[in-house]
Parts: sequence; C-alpha cells; structure tokens
Amino acid sequence: MSNNTNDDALMAAVARGEEAAFRLLVQRWENEVRAFLIHMLSSVEEAEDLTQDTFVQVFRKAGRYQGEGKFQSWLFRIAGNHARSKLRRRKILGWVSFNPDVHDQAGSGDDPATALVKKDEAHRVKGAVAQLPERQRQALVLHRFQGLKYKEIAESMDVSVPAVESLIQRAMGELRRTLTGKADRS
Repeated sequence: MSNNTNDDALMAAVARGEEAAFRLLVQRWENEVRAFLIHMLSSVEEAEDLTQDTFVQVFRKAGRYQGEGKFQSWLFRIAGNHARSKLRRRKILGWVSFNPDVHDQAGSGDDPATALVKKDEAHRVKGAVAQLPERQRQALVLHRFQGLKYKEIAESMDVSVPAVESLIQRAMGELRRTLTGKADRS
C-alpha cells in the first residue's frame, strides 16, 4: 500500500480486510481527528478514547462506505457524532486550545507582561468558545482549525452549505460580542 493511495481506495481495501490499508488510514488521519475531538471535548484523554472509537467504527463500516472522494467528511461526521454523544452524556461544554503549547505559553521573545496578556487573551477566547452552542462550535472548529471547506463541513454535519455559513457567522458574531462586550451591528 502506497502513501499516495487515495482514501477511497484505502477504504475499499479495508472493506476487503487489508489491515495495512487500515493502518495507513489511521496514520494519515489520526492527528486531525484527535485535534478536532480535543476542541470539541476539552479533554485530551476523552479525545484519545473517542479517536480510537472513531477508527473502530471506520473499520466496522468499511463495507458500507461509498467513496466518491468524501472520506474526510464521512470521517469527521463519525468523530462529530461521538463527540456530541459524549457531550450530551456529560452535559458540560468545554474548550481546549488547539495547541496549548503555542497559545498558553509565552514565546521566547515575550517579556512577562506580554506573556501574561497573551495567556489571558487565550483564556478569554477559550471561555467565549465554550459558551457557543454545540453545533456552532463544531462548524467553527471544523472550519478554522481543521481547515474544512463549507461544503465538507455541510457533509460532515449533515446540513446544507447555507446552514454551515449561518452557524459560522452566528458563532463569529457571538464571539465578537462576548470578547468585545459590544452588540454586533451587522
């Protein structure tokens, strides 16, 4: 199995029982799925568990996967469903920075006052995102941190592209209001 094999071909191979294809898919997508789940769950440990659960489900459903180049959307739909189920069970919405080492620590050239301001800003953003409704947060995370296009997010969340646009627009407006303390004038 080549690293250049596309995801649809890998899924077809997984459906035939080829473990090497499954290992390659996991290797290719594990970090992105984990990062997404960390955003959604605010827990590295829970994200690790659900990342494994996501790939177990990918393996089990390989025979029913219908390619068409939409593997990424399908994968994030599975991961998103796991995250929403976990959040419903917990009834707590939280947020963890995409990369705590970058956002929560001062850069090598920052003086202590600048570092403190940056850390405070990161905490404020985390808190504001934590207040977003679950679907708005999911759309925002998929777009801003996972780099998915609106169409891919729509497929992943099983909504229309205009619904994704609306979710992201509302999320950004709410973040703006929360972080600036002003009403949105748009």
